[in-house]
Amino acid sequence: MSLLSYERRCAEIVHQASLLAAALEGADLGVQVPSCPDWTVNQLVRHVGYALRWADEMIRTRTPEIPFDRNKAMDVSGYAGEQASDLAPWLLESATSLSAALSEVDPDLMIASLGGHPGPQVWSRRMTHELVLHRWDAVTALGLPFELNPEVARDTLAEWAGLALPLAFYRTPEQTAPLLGPGHTVHLHATDADAELLIDLTGTAPVVRHGHEKAAVALRGPVVELVLAVYRRRPVEGLEVFGDADLLAELVERVRF
Repeated sequence: MSLLSYERRCAEIVHQASLLAAALEGADLGVQVPSCPDWTVNQLVRHVGYALRWADEMIRTRTPEIPFDRNKAMDVSGYAGEQASDLAPWLLESATSLSAALSEVDPDLMIASLGGHPGPQVWSRRMTHELVLHRWDAVTALGLPFELNPEVARDTLAEWAGLALPLAFYRTPEQTAPLLGPGHTVHLHATDADAELLIDLTGTAPVVRHGHEKAAVALRGPVVELVLAVYRRRPVEGLEVFGDADLLAELVERVRF
């Protein structure tokens, strides 16, 4: 299962931001976002832009570890009545600055680290897929089509398995503990790309393996649709489910980023 290179992720941050900015042109940014019901489109874009700037600041100041606080990206309720002519350039500036900051450091430098992993690697990937998912949120709210390169979607799916999944077990053990048990295995199989994951929940913590393996339940479909399903942007209905559908439903519901 091939993943995006560091250089590709740095470039993809700007590319995904450009696609999102283009979707804002001529749109009513005050419409509510169904998948993020507390926000309007402009508030969603503010959230994304401030998240980019937060990561940018950590990389540029070489913050040792990420601070576990509610950064400005989570406080966007005061923004209303904004126009794309103001918001789109601000978003692009945010993405371009972060991409440049990441490109100027060693990818394996232990700054802004998360879970013992080097921050440049983590944040190049996290912000790429933050943009991917929230671009879907925005264009869907605006009634526009969403397209995603399968190579990027493979990396989005792998990041969910490698970051969102273990973080959910670490942060909310009371929610995720019921997922663990004998025979609890989940197979995610992309039908249009080289992307197969086995999530082994039989031990004390999830273990993810790449490749084809038998599992208690398998979810099959196009890779972009798998991404949208595990992030609860679409129901699993309409995709192929084989085996323990209840286990799959519990996994999707309880693993939240």
